[in-house]
Amino acid sequence: MDKTFDPQNIEQARYQAWEEQHCFRPSGKGESYCILLPPPNVTGSLHMGHAFQHTIMDALTRYHRMKGDNTLWQCGTDHAGIATQMVVERQLNAQGKTRHDLGREKFVEKIWEWKEHSGGTITSQMRRMGTSCDWDREAFTMDEDLSNAVQEVFVQLHEEGLIYRGKRLVNWDPVLHTAVSDLEVLNEEEAGHMWHMRYPLADGSGELVVATTRPETMLGDTAVAVHPDDERYQALIGKEIKLPLTGRLIKIIADDYVDPEFGTGCVKITPAHDFNDYEIGKRHSLEMINIFTADAKINDNAPAAYQGMDRFVARQKVVQDLDSQGLLVKVEDHKLKVPRGDRTGAVIEPYLTNQWYVAVESLAKPAIEAVESGEIKFVPENWNKTYYQWMYNIQDWCISRQLWWGHRIPAWYDDNENVYVGRDEAEVRAKHSLSEDVKLRQDEDVLDTWFSSALWPFATLGWPQKTPELDTFLPTSVLVTGFDIIFFWVARMIMMTKKFTGKIPFKEIYITGLIRDEQGNKMSKSKGNVLDPIDLIDGIDLETLVEKRTAGMMQPQLAEKIAKRTKEQFPDGIAAYGTDALRFTFAAMASTSRDINFDMGRVEGYRNFCNKLWNASRFVLMNTEEQDTGKDGGELELSLADKWIWARFQQTLETFESAIKDYRFDLAAQAVYEFTWNQFCDWYLELSKPVLSAEASTDAQKRGTRHTLVNVLESLLRLMHPFMPFITEEIWQRVAPLSQGGVGGAHLMTQSFPVQDDSLVDEQVLADIEWVKQVIVGVRNIRGEMDISPSKPLSVLLRNAGDEDKRRLADTELLLSRLARLEEITVLAAGDKGPASASAIVGEMEVLIPMAGLIDKDAELARISKALEKLQGDMARTQGKLSNESFVSKAPEAVIDKEKAKLAEFQTQVDKLMEQKQTIESL
Repeated sequence: MDKTFDPQNIEQARYQAWEEQHCFRPSGKGESYCILLPPPNVTGSLHMGHAFQHTIMDALTRYHRMKGDNTLWQCGTDHAGIATQMVVERQLNAQGKTRHDLGREKFVEKIWEWKEHSGGTITSQMRRMGTSCDWDREAFTMDEDLSNAVQEVFVQLHEEGLIYRGKRLVNWDPVLHTAVSDLEVLNEEEAGHMWHMRYPLADGSGELVVATTRPETMLGDTAVAVHPDDERYQALIGKEIKLPLTGRLIKIIADDYVDPEFGTGCVKITPAHDFNDYEIGKRHSLEMINIFTADAKINDNAPAAYQGMDRFVARQKVVQDLDSQGLLVKVEDHKLKVPRGDRTGAVIEPYLTNQWYVAVESLAKPAIEAVESGEIKFVPENWNKTYYQWMYNIQDWCISRQLWWGHRIPAWYDDNENVYVGRDEAEVRAKHSLSEDVKLRQDEDVLDTWFSSALWPFATLGWPQKTPELDTFLPTSVLVTGFDIIFFWVARMIMMTKKFTGKIPFKEIYITGLIRDEQGNKMSKSKGNVLDPIDLIDGIDLETLVEKRTAGMMQPQLAEKIAKRTKEQFPDGIAAYGTDALRFTFAAMASTSRDINFDMGRVEGYRNFCNKLWNASRFVLMNTEEQDTGKDGGELELSLADKWIWARFQQTLETFESAIKDYRFDLAAQAVYEFTWNQFCDWYLELSKPVLSAEASTDAQKRGTRHTLVNVLESLLRLMHPFMPFITEEIWQRVAPLSQGGVGGAHLMTQSFPVQDDSLVDEQVLADIEWVKQVIVGVRNIRGEMDISPSKPLSVLLRNAGDEDKRRLADTELLLSRLARLEEITVLAAGDKGPASASAIVGEMEVLIPMAGLIDKDAELARISKALEKLQGDMARTQGKLSNESFVSKAPEAVIDKEKAKLAEFQTQVDKLMEQKQTIESL
């Protein structure tokens, strides 16, 4: 093995070997286990959220593959209608062209060309993350077989009356000229205004004052609403108002929706341009007047003075005209949520158009029952409430989009606008006896991307064909996803899968948290706090950091922090942490809380963890290669330490498996880390040295320890593999041939997961080694506190030693002498207090180290006094800061907490030094 761990020399070659040898395919044996990859957009690149969720999915996949399950991780990408069309349109715009210059057919061909050449960015990045999905089964939502499934679902739902066409209010993007889903609308608070306007009664007897944040929409008002119990306006209900600037007469209506405590208690109702007003309009059979064109300009339904104006220009003119007519009461500053398209940034307009809808009420009922019955389980369970809240109030689903890229709606129109639905035009003509003389044109719209992705669990497994994969892998085992798409994707997959297969799509839904920055802020490019997982894996040089900072792509403080760490830790100036360190970080932070604050310090720590494992493995190999490890037989005599490490491994394995079952990846990672770093690397390797190096050790004893070193490490690598696939595979290839059975020419990822053996857990052995560790730690602590050289041999006295202590001493004296550097160990007789000594407590026994001749008492006291003086000065300065009202009132809470923590640490150090001082003074 190389002297140093370098992930860049390992990862890509290992992954290529796995993929070329088809290690990711289902085995065809064992119980089925299947995970669906939420299909990322084909236009996308890997972000921290992807990297986090993919780590969880890959860990589960590798774990179950090694457990012997018939494991499939079904992967693929989504055609991402809006995003992909925008990418290719921008390329055309750069050439001075639009999609209309090409026409629909040529434009779609252009998109397919782009997909073939540039659409694989995210899948190549997924490979860098170690994603072990079955690439042989990779799906794309526009593939022919998936498109056929989409078409079949549409036709069947239409035949049952569950898909219909109707004119309703939708989210409209005036730049894209298409309806968009709620998920594609960002509602963020912005500074705006509230305009208060007079609406005169038609009979001249008075007026009502209404307030609005969108005065231009008054041109489409068809009523003013008040609360039916509002005594101020009861006499006016049913009367008419002469709508300013238009001359139209509109009625005053009563509706429980109106809050009499808000504003004047009067609300203007514009059913064609507000979702709440639309519902009121339906309840009261109000006229719905659309005053906007598709690009949000005023249309012919408004007075001529405003026609053709952009909505925001019209807003200014409406306000001016109201003011000039004495109808503007006042204008107030007002904070409001503004809906903007996530792709264009344009203000989304509620817009009345003809669209295709799915009537979802009958589909929702079995989907609700599947969760209520426990057939489908949310993890954590509290997400049930979120699911029910939406499902019990579900609205019909708008599934059409005014785009060219996507699954074109299988509907045709004749010249009389009669609509016919079928799988193709030939079927439509045959089904409705339409001759070739009848001209048909296909619907121009495509289906919402969420419609095709709702079929993902069964369409990717071959539906509508009856395939072996459908029988084997549906329902899938678990869906790993975020809470933000429970409505848009999870619920719809449950509805569609139950409808068309009679099965649930997945047994469990593990909802992950969001990855935020260290301060808990949402990562966004505009904030400059985004970390690129590939940058963390492969490294980012200082020059690129400067470029990102200069371009505003990274906050200055974040760039400086990364630069500082890079200079400190990476001599070549590139901070490359490798995939395994990043993956283990994600696993270690994957608790069941909603949000995860990503700390780069954790990645650094787990890179050190990789180094620790690498160096420990080199030690094992140096002591076992070309040596007898017992794999071919021979007597094995296991030492107390050998038995102890096997027992601790069994306990770790039990904790790991229990945590994985409960989706507590953080607890599983913690168990692995604790065993590897503290038990195996720090203790067992040290405990093995006396046996390996002692001349008195027999061949059976040495063989037993070598056997244990190799086989515990090999088992540990199998345990760690789901979280850290690359480093474990690399080391395992060296270790496996030395281990029991001597595996060669295989891959770690295809080996079996360790099997727990409770017979190896001996509580007496565990207690004995813990006693040894306490004695050694006690001696080492005394050395450190008294500034005694680690290499200086010491004499130790044991006071109050019981029979069990004496037995343990007899069994482990060689270990204690070697590891604690002791030249003599003496058990004091009962009642013998011994000479003046520094001491450590082990149970009821005291470990004493006589200080005579070991330290210069005066010099040591002087050293302690000097250290105390410095600490007390530091404490005084910190206390001064915290007592300063100006500092406390102005400093951020995190800064104040940091100062408090410093003060507490100073006090701990002072207490420790005072204790040492008292000990030395007593000598």
